[in-house]
Amino acid sequence: MYTIDLNGKTGLVTGVVNKHSIALHIAQKLQQAGMGLYFTYANQSLKERVEEAVVGMAPLGIFECDVQNEGMVEGMFREIAGKHDAIHALVHSVAFAPREELGGSFLNMSRQGFLTALDISSYSLVSLTRHAAPLMKEGGSIIAMTYIASQVVIPGYNVMAIAKSALESIIRYLAYDLGRSNIRVNGVSAGPVNTLSARGIKGFLKMMEYYPQKAPLGRNITADEVGDAALFLLSPMSSGVTGEVLFVDAGYHIVGM
Repeated sequence: MYTIDLNGKTGLVTGVVNKHSIALHIAQKLQQAGMGLYFTYANQSLKERVEEAVVGMAPLGIFECDVQNEGMVEGMFREIAGKHDAIHALVHSVAFAPREELGGSFLNMSRQGFLTALDISSYSLVSLTRHAAPLMKEGGSIIAMTYIASQVVIPGYNVMAIAKSALESIIRYLAYDLGRSNIRVNGVSAGPVNTLSARGIKGFLKMMEYYPQKAPLGRNITADEVGDAALFLLSPMSSGVTGEVLFVDAGYHIVGM
């Protein structure tokens, strides 16, 4: 049996909101493999919740990082560079759209809602990677969380579906740009998991009921399963994989009817 050993490696995990966050489950898998981790929170209102969620993980540091603030992103990586010669992993689990843009008619999507969703949920991967890549001097792995609505219509997902489509294209372009630096970029497309952000999607509970009826494995997935897949992509076990989107959805995405 192969044991993933990430001792001596350092990573940054974004998107932890509380103890149920998929990003936290990914972080736990990385820590169990020996990786030291930095975390972020989007604003002061989330600081206490994030600190409470990671309290038992001995984080290397926790930064406030509004991904729409380029100076804040740059400053965070400058601080990390002052403490570590290199980092090895980046977890992008940041997504946001105004609540009024989720549900209802797609045609009524506002211009500002579109711009906000694309900026926070998609462009932020470019911004974070631009500052992380120079610190990945020994090579590295970057993952971003996506969803099947990037490829098919999920009623009510609306503007976030467009943001996820853009995110997956960004993954491919970054993988191309950074491949010669031995930096890999991949996505994880997870099935529905009962998190704070997921509950903001109209019809989410019905989605949780429907997946087991259609998915080949006949069940929903767990956040731990997403964490395991992320660990694989962030470890040397996936050294030949880049520019891919790995589905962790009990096979739901392969079924037409």
